[in-house]
Amino acid sequence: MRKVIASTFLSVDGVMQAPGGPDEDPTGGFTHGGWTVNYWDEPMGKVMDEIMTAPFDLLLGRKTYEIFAAYWPYAESGLIADKFNAVTKYVATSSTEPLTWKNSVAIHGDVAAEIAQLKQQDGSDLLIQGSSQLIQTLLANDLIDQFNLFVFPLLLGSGKRMFGQGGVPAGLKLVETKVSTTGVTMSTYLRSGSVSTGSFALEEPSEAELARREKMKREG
Repeated sequence: MRKVIASTFLSVDGVMQAPGGPDEDPTGGFTHGGWTVNYWDEPMGKVMDEIMTAPFDLLLGRKTYEIFAAYWPYAESGLIADKFNAVTKYVATSSTEPLTWKNSVAIHGDVAAEIAQLKQQDGSDLLIQGSSQLIQTLLANDLIDQFNLFVFPLLLGSGKRMFGQGGVPAGLKLVETKVSTTGVTMSTYLRSGSVSTGSFALEEPSEAELARREKMKREG
């Protein structure tokens, strides 16, 4: 069985749009494209190398696919370029335009069902890069098994977010975390069952607390 792994660059307020450059994705009037560039250092490079040396196929939304297909086949040979160009690229798309990047396979129709079926097959794990819209679909259908989150120390205020509305609640287990010299936290989370809740409430709630709860019901 294959895992779906989301490896994502995020601001502290959860924005993932256009991390690599101002022309990457300016949709919605986003003006902060390239917000990750000045934070890269050796520790981040080592973590990325670990991700890239593991076996994987790519799982991409159409917009991220187009960004990658216009860049990686023309980039200098190196670990990421060679790996991305060689692996199978599964692309969630409603377009019928041909996918020209070698080893690309279109996923049409019910994307969640198709990816759930891919997960059941033998083969390498499915690595998501970017692809904010696809991530929303996968979160809503509880299909992401692992999160590699690179959280950058800045607030972007607006832009496409990784964790929007409609995700299935789930517990996570932090299995590794590192910090770059520039303040980027790099954390790996695995799925860990359902959300576990408890309460710090007084065993015997006060009259004020009981009144507050009644007020909340009315305002609910």
